[in-house]
Amino acid sequence: MSGKAAQITIFHNPSCGTSRNTLGAIREAGIEPQVVEYLKAGWTKPQLQQILATMKTTPRDILRVRGTQAEELGLTAPDVSDEAILDAMVAHPILVERPIVVSPKGAALCRPMDKVRDLL
Repeated sequence: MSGKAAQITIFHNPSCGTSRNTLGAIREAGIEPQVVEYLKAGWTKPQLQQILATMKTTPRDILRVRGTQAEELGLTAPDVSDEAILDAMVAHPILVERPIVVSPKGAALCRPMDKVRDLL
């Protein structure tokens, strides 16, 4: 594995078409990324905080609502703190939108998947 390949990570859900397509685009570019199936591996709060800092965004911006318990947990209310959303994401990994790609060029939620091209 080349140094470039080792530096690209995709936080992947194999059940998601966009995630599969994004992984395919990375591989088509000749890169074998580190693939993290985050539903199995889970998240840590520091890990999410680092990714968000790199993305220059907030937890609310990567909160997956569709098909999750986000509304039931009250996470879609406008007054919910970033800390509460992060804690919920650690407890329920499905609450993080996917796929997220991290590379030396930055990090992005690759939805739509074309966003991955800026990271390669």
